[in-house]
Amino acid sequence: MYELFFEEFNKKVPLTAEEQEQIKHYLTPKKLRRKQYLLQEGDVCKFIAFVEKGALRAYSVDENFTENIIQFALEGWTISDLYSFLTGEPAVYNIDALEDSELVLISKSAHEEMLQTIPKYETYTRLNITGAYLAMQRRITTIISSTAEERYQDFINLYPHIAQRVPQHMIASYIGLTPETLSRIRKKLSSGR
Repeated sequence: MYELFFEEFNKKVPLTAEEQEQIKHYLTPKKLRRKQYLLQEGDVCKFIAFVEKGALRAYSVDENFTENIIQFALEGWTISDLYSFLTGEPAVYNIDALEDSELVLISKSAHEEMLQTIPKYETYTRLNITGAYLAMQRRITTIISSTAEERYQDFINLYPHIAQRVPQHMIASYIGLTPETLSRIRKKLSSGR
């Protein structure tokens, strides 16, 4: 356990063997079965989850019981309700497993302690939050300024690995389309029109 976590960490911020052992003490492994919740709306998010194996999604459910997916997380990615995690307020998102998954959890107390005592963890966290902010900004720009077809093409180009593992209705939700609209777009693109 933790192999991919440290592989990804070392790509951003190289660690010595001693630093890796120090960080390992703060990590908790967790397994989720397909469709099992990691977090439910209304609960306080107490951890950041790194995906060692599997796939998860974060989503909200509106008044019409429509799921609005805001994030997918596959191997090598992190997922959390960051607002709830940082503020201690109830989560507005659900997070569940799309496949049987193996996670590395970092609790709020472990996160805070590592930020104070391990400078490379602070750097790693800053790089992750910066990357997440840039991805969110790009996604917002795409949703408000692109056509439905462009949003789908952008998703497929950016995340071909997700498109191969996630049902089409979830991709539609993520890019702000109905499944029917996405089906029409896919049909149009496959016929070359």
